Amino acid sequence: MKKVLYTLAISSAVFLASCSSDDNASDMDEAIVIDNPASYSFERNEENTVSFGGQTTRILMAQELLGGFTTNTNTAEILKAMYAHEEGAEDFEDADLNASDKSLRSKTAASVDYFSTNATDQALIRADFESWIDGQVDEVFTNWNVAAEAGTAGQLADGEKTRYVNAQGLEYNQLFAKGLIGALMTDQALNNYLSTAVLDEGSSRADNDAGTVLEGKSYTNMEHKWDEAYGYVYGLNADASNPNADLGADSFLNEYIGKLEEDPDFAGIADDIFQAFKLGRAAIVAGDYEIRDAQADIIREKISQVIAVRGIFYMQRAKATLAEETPNYGSAFHALSEAYGFIYSLRFTRKPGSDAPYFTKAESEELLEELMEDGVNGLWDIEAETIDEISEDIAERFDFTVAQAGE
Repeated sequence: MKKVLYTLAISSAVFLASCSSDDNASDMDEAIVIDNPASYSFERNEENTVSFGGQTTRILMAQELLGGFTTNTNTAEILKAMYAHEEGAEDFEDADLNASDKSLRSKTAASVDYFSTNATDQALIRADFESWIDGQVDEVFTNWNVAAEAGTAGQLADGEKTRYVNAQGLEYNQLFAKGLIGALMTDQALNNYLSTAVLDEGSSRADNDAGTVLEGKSYTNMEHKWDEAYGYVYGLNADASNPNADLGADSFLNEYIGKLEEDPDFAGIADDIFQAFKLGRAAIVAGDYEIRDAQADIIREKISQVIAVRGIFYMQRAKATLAEETPNYGSAFHALSEAYGFIYSLRFTRKPGSDAPYFTKAESEELLEELMEDGVNGLWDIEAETIDEISEDIAERFDFTVAQAGE
């Protein structure tokens, strides 16, 4: 044995061995036991080592900011201040958020793998989010009590609630929310904190092997980075160590993992993601970085799938609604706005075993242009054929069909 193993409260253990080329067990030069607990609970010297408070804070900020999109007395300055919060500014109702030095804008399109050398695209993406705030204030709030129609922003009833759309039928709050799933939660989790460039930065591997913790903390740097990825998925769960019992705890990744789990075609995905996070964290404790990276790839594949499936789902729902004898435009445009945000988010996905998204920036932009270009009035002119073409274009990059995603 070359490695000293940490022991956790466990329900199962994974035994991995690396043998010499002649496959003689007596020549085994390394063996690693990964103690894989039943829940995402890890300790060192009887002290909890899991920490992702910054991710919980940003999710809470995003939740409150989205609520600000429905208060028509808000100014663009108020909403942008919530997006680009500065420590101590009274931007939120929650005093703890005001005291925080975290912000949404600083982590939007900020992953090491995708944006550390791509400041131009980073600036453009952040400008998109700010433009959606401007649009909500300048176009939608000013027409808050106006009935929306082709070419005119305003309100639409969908049978359950009132929707507020721009002149092309888009709900800016849905673009913002679903776009944030990609540009913040997914990008930070898949392309930053699960990145080998981040996990193995500097002396991180050596420190992890030695059990050297960060100053004043109970965890190693590598453990903490992995936990921060976990926090962008489970940061608001009541019991984050067993989150599958409480899916839907936020309006972002957590909610939509739950949505896929409810679909028989994708049942099991929630546990696939959770188990990969848990085993990857256990592998870090044991010092097995091949297993760690294999779990990161599973997480990338499954979370990318969530974004693609929900984009198709909302397009197909809108197509069915628009085909009714009396189309419910409020419901259809709400679904298409959600789809728009998920399609926008495709560029932040990650193909396992690669450094590339399932859709490039240019490809996701092309899909969005196709979604909006059937006529001069955007969604008011959209045709069923266009919805199906976009849906097929997305599904063919994954291992599911439009029929499975659209149910």
